[in-house]
Amino acid sequence: MTDCADLAGRACLVTGAAGCIGAWVVKKLRDVGAVPVIFDVTDRRERLELIMDGASEIIWELGDITDFARLTDVAKRHNVEAIIHLAALQVPFCRADPVASTRINVMGSIHILELARQHGITQLSYASSVAAPAMGNNDWLTTLYGAHKICGEQMAQVYWQDWGVPSVGIRPAIIYGPGRDQGMSAAPTIAMLAAEVGEAYTIPFSGDVGFVYVEDAAARFVAAASQSFGGAPVFDLNGTPESVSTMLENLRGFYPNIQVDASGEAMPFPAETNSGELEAMLGLPRCVSLEAGMAKTINCFQQARERGVDLAGLYRRIVSSAT
Repeated sequence: MTDCADLAGRACLVTGAAGCIGAWVVKKLRDVGAVPVIFDVTDRRERLELIMDGASEIIWELGDITDFARLTDVAKRHNVEAIIHLAALQVPFCRADPVASTRINVMGSIHILELARQHGITQLSYASSVAAPAMGNNDWLTTLYGAHKICGEQMAQVYWQDWGVPSVGIRPAIIYGPGRDQGMSAAPTIAMLAAEVGEAYTIPFSGDVGFVYVEDAAARFVAAASQSFGGAPVFDLNGTPESVSTMLENLRGFYPNIQVDASGEAMPFPAETNSGELEAMLGLPRCVSLEAGMAKTINCFQQARERGVDLAGLYRRIVSSAT
């Protein structure tokens, strides 16, 4: 089993930590005694505050992933020994601004690889996406975001081939859980929050989904950066595929009188059975069931409410920003 305690006392650079997976990665790193060093274009800590105490104490460096000089300065100043690269713009943002999103998703990724090459950092994990295998000759939706992620995977392979820079790429399917509030597939989590605060909500898609509880995803990114594995492997992380209707049935088990439903076509991405190859390499257990992940999500919402987090206000901000 991969011993994440090997990161204890060592600095790990986390890009995109203001995002959902990033917030959980920071929490996981702190839990194993590592020193998370955040590099993000924003200092918004709402997602961290939702899931952990002490968010204000985390080292947080503002910077744009397209600014290699700034990125390098932060890594050198904090003596970074591992990297977890999550910074990216998702499908709707890529569609809205193709040029800016390509700078962030593609140039940002090569900046991380080059940082690792120049400074001899051999513990690197990065986020690809289920949108990557959707590219090609199949029935799934091809997107600019998916093209960016394929490019990132191929660049990582070249960096291993030409310069011996190792990395582990992970392709999460549909992430859900506390902090997931942005992007085209955030709707199941928003529905859970709506149920918690007593609001009506409609998930705008149906069909089967590869549900990945966010804490499971974060654990895999941390474990993959906890040592140098060699090569540049890429793994699908499909979690526990279930239908949206099953997710709603589970939600009614927690909240019998909810006004939450779903409509629309199925998600245009694959919902395959998790292979277990990533878990085998990292020595981690299988992903939690959808029902267990939903229970964890709801429990986290309720704990956040007890800490004084305004969940109703959070829900209103999420919904208003999506319209």
